[in-house]
Amino acid sequence: MLTAIRITTSLLKLRIGMAIAVSALAGMAATQGPRLSLAEALAFTLAVLGASGAAGAFNHYYERDLDRAMARTRTRPFASGLLTPHWIWPFSFLALLVASLVLAYAVAGGLAMLFVFLGAFTYGVVYTVWLKRRSAWNIVIGGLAGSFAVLAGAAAVDPLLQPAPVILALVMFLWTPPHFWSLAAAKSRDYALADVPMLPLTAPQRFWTLAILAHTAALAALSLLPLAYGMGLIYGLGAMAGGCYFLLRSWRLYRAPTRKAAMANFGASLVQLTLLVMAVLADDALRIVPWFG
Repeated sequence: MLTAIRITTSLLKLRIGMAIAVSALAGMAATQGPRLSLAEALAFTLAVLGASGAAGAFNHYYERDLDRAMARTRTRPFASGLLTPHWIWPFSFLALLVASLVLAYAVAGGLAMLFVFLGAFTYGVVYTVWLKRRSAWNIVIGGLAGSFAVLAGAAAVDPLLQPAPVILALVMFLWTPPHFWSLAAAKSRDYALADVPMLPLTAPQRFWTLAILAHTAALAALSLLPLAYGMGLIYGLGAMAGGCYFLLRSWRLYRAPTRKAAMANFGASLVQLTLLVMAVLADDALRIVPWFG
């Protein structure tokens, strides 16, 4: 039983999927308007998680040859041989995606369902099949997957897409490249053995560290802009704390680009995203349930 749970968790990339699902919740929370019921919100979150899981599982299946070449991925189900490649697998992943899209449509309508689909399609097809092995800028476009999750959550509340969640989607778009470039820099030997052209392997050191710093500076500044569109003090404090910490680590990586600094910046990106999402959810909770009333 525990083995089956571990395989499923790995196959569907549920840790990444949870981050995508929480990003959709953040998109809901940042949007002003009539709220989904708790049951509807949970169902929609499940739909986002299912679509993300389908894309992640296809990524495992399609990239099993690359995964075998990398120390951090060679224990994945298809790469390790725990699961045998067969046509039934991609068919099953497609069925999971379709079921997730039907659920998203039933709960939140066509536009929200479209964004859920675009997130899965971007990661599963545009990034995995088209760009990853061909372009050093692969993850820049791949970063749209997280952005679409935020927009999906926002569209579930208001299909007109208010400024605050759109800005958060842009922040997610800017967040993904420095997050993965930092990991690629720290695990450069793995990516080189797999012949994946991530930017830190193909560009001069000064260039890719500057690219990370520029993306981080832009997202840190942009994450404060929702304060002009109704987000409150709690959000501002979380966005500022996370953005400043990520920016500090990116600056240190730029000044001294070691593997240790790259891994520290990778960790800082996770801290920044966690603080930002928690701040959005906390800010929304305080608006719904005020301290005094």
